[in-house]
Amino acid sequence: MSSADTITAYHLSLSADDQLICAKLRSCIDAALPEAESKIWHAHPVWFLDGNPVVGYSRLKDCIRLLFWSGQSFEEPGLKSEGKFKAAEARYTDAAQIDDAELNRWLGKAREIQWDYKNIVKRKGKLERL
Repeated sequence: MSSADTITAYHLSLSADDQLICAKLRSCIDAALPEAESKIWHAHPVWFLDGNPVVGYSRLKDCIRLLFWSGQSFEEPGLKSEGKFKAAEARYTDAAQIDDAELNRWLGKAREIQWDYKNIVKRKGKLERL
């Protein structure tokens, strides 16, 4: 099964409203990061640049969470800090909440501003900026 098929299968497991959100996110991510490798990683769609995770989304109890692994460094008011590293998120309950211009700006920053998550285990939990 190809990565496109597995992401499609992920989408099909969701409610109709969540499918609309994920389809819009996927379309924007694929258009903005055509060189990225996409696959199901830890049970959720994630896009990688040179083996480094940069953006993905997942279904939470009450929303779809869009996560940028290096998002805290984007300095964007629409993204909220997530976790103990450099990740930041946006949450959606309706596809109409997704602002295309904002999302495209974030995706541009995802390409330019990256922390090296690919080697975090090798560096014993220490992140370095790429």
